[in-house]
Amino acid sequence: MSTSAEVVLERPERTAAQVNEEIRALWSRSGGTLNGEQRRDYQRLVREWAAAH
Repeated sequence: MSTSAEVVLERPERTAAQVNEEIRALWSRSGGTLNGEQRRDYQRLVREWAAAH
């Protein structure tokens, strides 16, 4: 028996269209210029979008 517990947090998979909508909303909210945090969010979303394809 293992003495360590592994916790896996899974987010529900989204379609590429759903992720694309979030990307568009991020750009819209930013006014076309992403700050550091928004850029990290964008990069994460692009990876998620690519995986959903």
